[in-house]
Amino acid sequence: MFNNLIGKFSHDLGIDLGTRNTLIYMADKGTVINEPSVVAINKRTNEILEVGEAAKKMVGKTPGHIEAIKPLVEGVISDFEITEKMLKYFITKVHGENFALIARPRVVIGIPLDLTEVEKKAVEDAARSAGARKVYLIEEAMAAAIGARLPVTEATATMIVDIGGGTSEIAVISLGGVVAWRSIKAASNEFDNNIIEYIREEFNILIGEQLAESIKINIGSAVPLEETKEMEVRGRDLLTGLPKAIMINDKQVREAISRTVNKIIETIKTILETTPPELVSDIYERGLYLSGGGALMRGLDQAISQAAKIPVKIVDDPLTCVARGTGLLLGNKELLEKVVLANITE
Repeated sequence: MFNNLIGKFSHDLGIDLGTRNTLIYMADKGTVINEPSVVAINKRTNEILEVGEAAKKMVGKTPGHIEAIKPLVEGVISDFEITEKMLKYFITKVHGENFALIARPRVVIGIPLDLTEVEKKAVEDAARSAGARKVYLIEEAMAAAIGARLPVTEATATMIVDIGGGTSEIAVISLGGVVAWRSIKAASNEFDNNIIEYIREEFNILIGEQLAESIKINIGSAVPLEETKEMEVRGRDLLTGLPKAIMINDKQVREAISRTVNKIIETIKTILETTPPELVSDIYERGLYLSGGGALMRGLDQAISQAAKIPVKIVDDPLTCVARGTGLLLGNKELLEKVVLANITE
């Protein structure tokens, strides 16, 4: 009864704790935080200088005593202390200056499918230390399906591919559970790394992560485009050490990212091969759903559909799908109890 009373005064949160971005969803306000998972610290004083968007702008540009840290690698906490401080910053930002006077929130967090028990505990502990009263963990793929309003509790198959920053979560869901799944380290960050490697190998030019991301967004595609897209790229010539500019087109970017695209497609095929026949029939009838930032890659849905011979649909607002799913669970106790992986005792 006391916990129910506390709940009336707390602002419960759904969190997509992503490798690239952290999103926070509040039931009555929607997505209230959507910022990069980056923290800038002063190594001399151990003081946090910036968090989120402001910290991302510092990546690759800091002096020796300042470090821009990405505390999550491939969906896993690599720096517990920094992750805790980042979460606390975002949760406090959501609640405003009076956070200390407000009841601590319940929090639902989406996590990769293949986390170990130790890694799950790290996520729970980080959220609790950041101010959560109670923490629920659910699979990101399940959260994405719920966020897309797909029928996850029915006796019919829902196949979802959530392509995030560090991992792609591929799952077949039925009756509120995951029937078949794979979590692979082939996602948006790997697209960026593919582009960096291609430009280094083909042109002997070194570029940074932010430029690679810009190339991917502006001219990247998984299938040939009707009109050629080009972009000027500036970096450091590895032969002379001097700045150099080149033009790169969508065909070259497609060649650069093809290995990662093919890895995602082959994993989808593997999942279909291991899924019970009755559920495969549902998937071929209803199609596969793409979510996550990687779903926005031009033509990726077409490439998957052509290779797997099934319809592919991109969910509405794929970037915020996992966060929406975690937030929706806060208002649906029955569904939350069905899909939750673990929780901390109040």
